[in-house]
Amino acid sequence: MSVPVRQMWTIASYVLKQRILGNKRYPLVLMLEPLFRCNLACAGCGKIQHPVEILRKHLSPEECFAAADECGAPVISIPGGEPLLHPQIGEIVAGLVARKKFVYLCTNAILLEKHLPKFKPSPYLTFSIHLDGPQEEHDFAVCREGVYDVAISAIKTAIAQGYRVTTNTTVYNNAQPEALREMFDTLADLGVEGMMLSPGYQYEKAPIQTLFLQRQQTVSLFRKLFSNAKKRWKFNLSPLFIEFLQGAWNLECTPWGSPTYNLFGWQKPCYLMNEGYTKTFKELMETTHWPDYGRASGNPKCANCMVHCGYEPTAVAQTFGSWNGLYHTAIRTFFGPRQKNLPPLDEPPSSADSGTGTRHPLGEFVALSPLGNSSSSGSSSRSSELAGVASRQLNGSPAAAS
Repeated sequence: MSVPVRQMWTIASYVLKQRILGNKRYPLVLMLEPLFRCNLACAGCGKIQHPVEILRKHLSPEECFAAADECGAPVISIPGGEPLLHPQIGEIVAGLVARKKFVYLCTNAILLEKHLPKFKPSPYLTFSIHLDGPQEEHDFAVCREGVYDVAISAIKTAIAQGYRVTTNTTVYNNAQPEALREMFDTLADLGVEGMMLSPGYQYEKAPIQTLFLQRQQTVSLFRKLFSNAKKRWKFNLSPLFIEFLQGAWNLECTPWGSPTYNLFGWQKPCYLMNEGYTKTFKELMETTHWPDYGRASGNPKCANCMVHCGYEPTAVAQTFGSWNGLYHTAIRTFFGPRQKNLPPLDEPPSSADSGTGTRHPLGEFVALSPLGNSSSSGSSSRSSELAGVASRQLNGSPAAAS
């Protein structure tokens, strides 16, 4: 796990404090969405489909600071939309860093080199660059050619200027393990601090609905990705979450671990699902019926979810909150991802937890032509359509809501 000692100590102290206080539910990462506008329209994204009047709006720095203070989480992730489109993003980040929050600014990096002068290198600031594979695979995922090269250039520049840089990769059922492993080599050569990997969530509004992995497909894919993992690959993932992705450690979702604040307020119940909003964080925690969510609940929207924002908080809590979790974390930290004694794919893993959700049989990966179409002409048409959506978002056209 490639996390600096200062950050690891802060998080460990925070988790232990919550346990001493007897708090069973507490936030670990605030998902702060200052705007929904984006300069891309990725095939698997379900976060940007809003009316034009919403896309034109953004949170003020004061609203962002108030949410951070109210929530109290030690880590703040700033996704979007594209945060670098926010006219005051430099002020927002500076205010959060001044509060000694560990800030991960998530960006597709198209505008990063242009806007780097707005920021200052800090142990509390990390640029998390969206990168879904090598050149062809990434440009396919974001539905625009040339974005991979821009992202790689931005990574090099940011690292050279002393910034912390990680990457975040969403994998779908058309992922090629060897291609992703090649990307791991490239990013290791560039010197990124760590790589975050997560299966995608099946957003109802995502343009392409056939991209998403079922649960056992996820396990099969991540076993291939972590097989004979090279020591120089640094993952920005807790060892227990890696075990979970391999089907070797049972975790249940903690949706309150990554609460979301955006233009509408505090989103219920989590970053991935939208079932209403509350005005305050306290109201979110006290009025949401948490047993209705997570795989054990039987909620069909949660059945295949193994996404980082839902399960990583559980992994961290088990790491610093139990001797069993701490022991297994130490073993995997020293020896890397497990290679042997993995449970069969048709059997659930054994651990201190016991999830009771529905299992899905292992299916073959879906081989997609570009953008999920069978013909090249159809692919080109869909690519142009998605690129047009991103362009209209930037221009504030009413068509952006389509």
